[in-house]
Amino acid sequence: MIVTKTAEELEIMRRAALMVSKTLGMVASEIKPGVTTLKLDELAETFIRDHGAVPGFKGLYDCPSTLLISPNEEVVHGIPKDVPIEEGDILSVDCGAIVDGFYGDHAYTFAVGDIPQETQDLLDRTKKSLYLGIEQFKLGNRVGDVGYAIQNYCEGFGYGVVRELVGHGLGRTMHEDPQMPNYGRRGRGKKFVEGMTVAIEPMINMGTKSVKHHRDGWTITTKDKKPSAHFEHDVALVNGEPRLLSTFDYIHEVLGITSNEEDPFRWID
Repeated sequence: MIVTKTAEELEIMRRAALMVSKTLGMVASEIKPGVTTLKLDELAETFIRDHGAVPGFKGLYDCPSTLLISPNEEVVHGIPKDVPIEEGDILSVDCGAIVDGFYGDHAYTFAVGDIPQETQDLLDRTKKSLYLGIEQFKLGNRVGDVGYAIQNYCEGFGYGVVRELVGHGLGRTMHEDPQMPNYGRRGRGKKFVEGMTVAIEPMINMGTKSVKHHRDGWTITTKDKKPSAHFEHDVALVNGEPRLLSTFDYIHEVLGITSNEEDPFRWID
């Protein structure tokens, strides 16, 4: 069942999402060769708690960490380790936070120094597919419209769209209805309703769509060991249109990126 939110609840969810956005901005300033993903995790937990919020992942489904950090061929759910980041890596950093009982859940894939152009293209196109999906999150559309937009764009470049892992509804629990696959058929699936909130998160592989689940119960990698990218926003349906609860602005400020991608979907106070 889709859980709709009141205007007051949406404001709380926006605060939770922005807490995650600010945490990812802080993490962006710390990502460099030689830093361990375990150190990034420690910094993120301290940052979230110092700002009066609670890490959303830690303890959820027995998750041991505040961040899930997935380098290179890892798709998602990578557990932070005492292993240094290297020049040329890419890192999917996924973070959650709880504010006044509501979750924020938000992710970005970072390049560590110089990376091959084909890998940068994967990151740029996965990020663009996120906004193409968000554009379809509007009154009158259905789950399949978002999935189709992402799939159609990404498969046009020969990329693999992961099937086993999907976006989801978001609210007082991390995972609500509906599931939000990154593939689908237009006009199919649950219909979007005013006041609903979702996490849209393309997980796109450079090669095969197939993934491997590792014995630790968390790590998921591409079967062909080619890179994977992951970007995620929290979005609410307000007055029939998609409005971002989260933002990449804090990340972009640190990285020196100028972008107008979010402009059509920005929150209206």
